[in-house]
Amino acid sequence: MGTHRVFLAAVIFFLPIAAAAAPVDFNYPAIFNFGDSNSDTGELVAGLAEILDPPYGQTYFLRPAGRFCDGRLILDFLADAMGLPFLNAYLESVGAQSFVKGCNFAAAGSTILPATATSVSPFSFGIQVAQFFRFKQRVIELLAKGNKFKKYVPAADFFNQGLYMFDIGQNDLAGAFYSKSEDQVIASIPTILFEFETGVKKLYDQGARRFWIHNTGPLGCLAQNIAQFGRDSSKLDEFGCVSSHNHAAKLFNLQLHALCTKLQAQFVDANVTYVDVFMIKSDLIANYSRYGFEHPIAVCCGYGGLPLNYDSRIRCGQTKTLDGSSVTAKGCNDSADYISWDGIHYTDAANQHVSSQILTGKYSDPPFSDRMPFLLQLKF
Repeated sequence: MGTHRVFLAAVIFFLPIAAAAAPVDFNYPAIFNFGDSNSDTGELVAGLAEILDPPYGQTYFLRPAGRFCDGRLILDFLADAMGLPFLNAYLESVGAQSFVKGCNFAAAGSTILPATATSVSPFSFGIQVAQFFRFKQRVIELLAKGNKFKKYVPAADFFNQGLYMFDIGQNDLAGAFYSKSEDQVIASIPTILFEFETGVKKLYDQGARRFWIHNTGPLGCLAQNIAQFGRDSSKLDEFGCVSSHNHAAKLFNLQLHALCTKLQAQFVDANVTYVDVFMIKSDLIANYSRYGFEHPIAVCCGYGGLPLNYDSRIRCGQTKTLDGSSVTAKGCNDSADYISWDGIHYTDAANQHVSSQILTGKYSDPPFSDRMPFLLQLKF
């Protein structure tokens, strides 16, 4: 079913124009990305020696490739559409890593708020921003030593001309529900976004001018959250998603959107693009069959069988003894039929769909305008 999705080889998209702001231009020389597992290309694996077993990576890379997915992430598809290579993780030190076209600081499990002793990832947003400053400082030092490092690191002006992408905040909300009420989670949103604003302003002060900010997706539709918080059917909406989580995500996104509008007004020489990933993902789940999927919420790589095929005690690819029996959380035969890969992350096929919708420009603010058309080659 998933194989009949068709994408155009060449599609004309348009540049967003914002009053008193530089227009978005897809001719970026580099991408600098900040986020969590939705855009982590190997940071947590490298930084904490996190182990990802097969079948992670099975669809595209044919091996675990640092991504919590069977294949590519939204970031991978977007970079490819912009004519840029997949981003290497900042902490991946083994091999001749090239950072000429940018660097990825996103780490799975990361939050916007500072990490605590119990956090999955120590690489919270503030740490990622600090890592970027270290990266930039080291690049400038190396470039000053001559041409021999140019094939490994970005040119100095790429830091001003590059695209700064963000996809973070999901873990701040989802994690808080384990210890806080819905009202308490919602009350914490301004604090979370103040921390995010602080980091973005630090990047602006260092010369960043092109910001691309994804909002958070429908958390209540992830099997992990449904299994934990949706046991009472009255807590689920018509699509089988946890209402409280999606409500919190919507309120977070409203405030994030307002922050982006505020930043655009403050950064008069910059472009701040807000991308409504929540709307794209919600539409995909609600209308999954229209887009060629068979399972909107059930997990491809999990254990327990339908309707969720998810068990929090055993992660995708693991073999454990549960209830006296040895069991394995195996991958499904055709991940292209599934939106959910492992109960938390999307499949390569779902990420491809989301990316194609992002690139229409309909879900961005400012929306892509028809005043400055250009041709964007989609190599999906």
